[in-house]
Amino acid sequence: MTAVSRISLAALAVGLLAAPLAAQNQQPDQQPAASIAHPDLWPKVNAQPRRDPAVEKRVEALLAGMSVEDKVGQLMQVDIGSITPAQVRETRIGSVLNGGNSGPYDDEYASPAKWLKLADEYYDASMAGSGPKIPIIWGTDSVHGNNNIVGATLFPHNIGLGAARDRDLIREIGKVTALETAAAGLDWTFAPTLAVVQDDRWGRTYESYSEEPGIAADYAGAMIEGVQGKVGTKGFLAPDRLIATTKHFLGDGGTGGRDQGDTRVSEEVLRDVHLGGYPAAIEAGTQSVMASFSSWNGEKMSGNKSLLTDVLKDRMGFDGFVVGDWNSHGQVRGCSNEDCPQAINAGLDMFMYSGPAWKTLYANTLREAKDGTIPAARLDDAVRRILRVKLRAGTFDRGRPSSRAFAGKFANIASPQNRAIARRAVRESMVLLKNGGVLPLKPTANVLVAGAAADSISQQAGGWSITWQGIDVPNSAFPNAQSIWKGIEETVKAGGGTATYAPDGQFAKKPDVAIVVFGEKPYAEFKGDIPNLEYSPGDKHDLEMLRKFKVAGIPVVAVFLSGRPLWVNAEMNASDAFVAAFLPGSEGGGVSDVLFTAKDGKPKYDFHGKLSFSWPKRPDQYVLNRRDPNYDPLFAFGYGLTYAQPGKVGKLDETRPAGLEQASPTAFFERGQIPPGWEIAAQGVRQSAVDHRAQEDAKRLTFTGAGTVSFVAPRPFDLSRESNGEISLVFEYRLEGPAADMMTAGLQADGKVVEVPIARTLAATGQGQWGRLAIPLKCFAARGADMTGVTAPLVLKTTGAADISFSDVKLDYVSVPMTQCGDEK
Repeated sequence: MTAVSRISLAALAVGLLAAPLAAQNQQPDQQPAASIAHPDLWPKVNAQPRRDPAVEKRVEALLAGMSVEDKVGQLMQVDIGSITPAQVRETRIGSVLNGGNSGPYDDEYASPAKWLKLADEYYDASMAGSGPKIPIIWGTDSVHGNNNIVGATLFPHNIGLGAARDRDLIREIGKVTALETAAAGLDWTFAPTLAVVQDDRWGRTYESYSEEPGIAADYAGAMIEGVQGKVGTKGFLAPDRLIATTKHFLGDGGTGGRDQGDTRVSEEVLRDVHLGGYPAAIEAGTQSVMASFSSWNGEKMSGNKSLLTDVLKDRMGFDGFVVGDWNSHGQVRGCSNEDCPQAINAGLDMFMYSGPAWKTLYANTLREAKDGTIPAARLDDAVRRILRVKLRAGTFDRGRPSSRAFAGKFANIASPQNRAIARRAVRESMVLLKNGGVLPLKPTANVLVAGAAADSISQQAGGWSITWQGIDVPNSAFPNAQSIWKGIEETVKAGGGTATYAPDGQFAKKPDVAIVVFGEKPYAEFKGDIPNLEYSPGDKHDLEMLRKFKVAGIPVVAVFLSGRPLWVNAEMNASDAFVAAFLPGSEGGGVSDVLFTAKDGKPKYDFHGKLSFSWPKRPDQYVLNRRDPNYDPLFAFGYGLTYAQPGKVGKLDETRPAGLEQASPTAFFERGQIPPGWEIAAQGVRQSAVDHRAQEDAKRLTFTGAGTVSFVAPRPFDLSRESNGEISLVFEYRLEGPAADMMTAGLQADGKVVEVPIARTLAATGQGQWGRLAIPLKCFAARGADMTGVTAPLVLKTTGAADISFSDVKLDYVSVPMTQCGDEK
């Protein structure tokens, strides 16, 4: 070990918080370094656990008995929406995962028992037949609790946990997450995320503990220990623990606020800022690392050998396995989703794949393993790493998922003890930004709670909650959770006061105080990317509600839900107290714990949280980090008031800078409306409003002959990132008469319309019935559309008479029934 690597991880965490770092963001006039890392510039790590000779002997014995087909199977992880247990039996696939919108038996709201049943089916399939018996492992995104399963305990997202500054709490959260995931029979979580986000426009900011690498360094080991158990003890990878994944390696937080973007920084900045918690995670024994979707100076991480192999594995000593992200290998130069030996040769050990063509990826990889394109030594190294982790995790020895010690013990899901830890996490993660003396509140008061978010568990939980984006998930899907409103109601009722809930803020009797809960709607990556940090630029309903209470002389407490710091100067001016609650998860009662006093008039709990991200004073301060030149935040990193240490916040500047970039919408026609500034351009068609789910929320198009309808944006916008993955153009339709013989759906970019035929697909639904059509954006890209300059995301065209209604035109992640990108042959 070098002198640098002997520094304790606790000291390293403190040093990263206190010592100067290299400039964190590449200046526009600077040229980025090459995308090849130099291992001798990176720290050596005391990687754990040490190899066990008994385990290594079993690995070699298994490897000796495996065919090339068996080995390639271990390199494959396929989404459960794309592969059946019967197909696992045929191909000996080594791993499955449930993607953000995949549930057992196509049921996103499946019970824990169904998860366990399907886990058994996949396991049984992997152990059937001749050849070596190598159990399959199931990976899942338990990123803030076992958030895929109805009824689980959901913790605050990482941005809130970063504000808590509590390493012991992080360890407890990891332990509970593992226990509740193991109850459903799953083996492996894709967590923790250690991104050090430098641009808060990114839709995954809330998955980051902090803009400062020191907090990730301080937390990483504790979270890994919580999930996997402590290396060197009997608890390491015990039946109540999971395989952990440290992600996304490397630089995912430096992409300029764009999902799957390019981190254009020097090697020193990549190391000093973005490496953050990885040394601590490797020392704590993380058994897998996920390669980032993003690039470093133009080269995709899934194909960067210098970082995946030379730095991570050789220099830092990581001997678990490297898994890809969702089809991320397909973005490596020269690759497709179904063919990418370059990624394996660079150091990726396991593909993560979603889609019906997984057999093609398997076949191509098998061919390349046999012809030497993937060298035998690299193939064997990847398989050794996977087998080693499976053996360490006990999957060979513990039998079917349902037979394991903690599987099926569903009482462990959202147990009182687990919920108490989550409630503590809520209390510790909230940050008091402003208090004009109104807090703490007395529970004897007449309290009005306003805002639809107050009784929306999905909004307080955020993305990655039951579904990928977390949108429109009903409270009934969180049967063990408590909304913020219900927590306040419980507290006030117990204190002898009166609590009333009015989502619209209306009241008959003037209350003593109004608590307004509002903030961002749920989102995950891609949908969460924004152009600047202005909160709700197109809808000022929340601000109007706050001002209404202010004018009425009612003290106002604002509880703000968000996945990142946002420009809320006007909302803060209209509030007497302002609390950044971030995304607290399932235990809304933790909010009321801190807002109200006990019966003796003293606070039950004081505020604890300190900002882990700097808070902007202007909406264009999306790159706002403590180490940056000309650092000028509204509230600095580490800020947070308490009852014991109050502070004054004066009137804030509400001036909106001119010329702020507007967001490119992801919904082009919704609730009967198009986005501001857009138009529906029509030729040869008569338009009328019709009803679908609500009054006049759909539009009917009657073509008397050849005609075109286009959804036209006011300016070109970029959909290149969205066209790299599984994002589709989606709309709902109903045929009002016979379908035209030729109708196409097109996308216009740079004056050119690229079309796919849809007439037969529409006709298959039948007249008078609503159907849903999804066309992957990559179909348009494959046909030559310039996805960086889209001017009309949907152009409907027909060569003859047609009568069709449509609604809800948007971008979404959808399992697409169409084949060959709409080719109807």
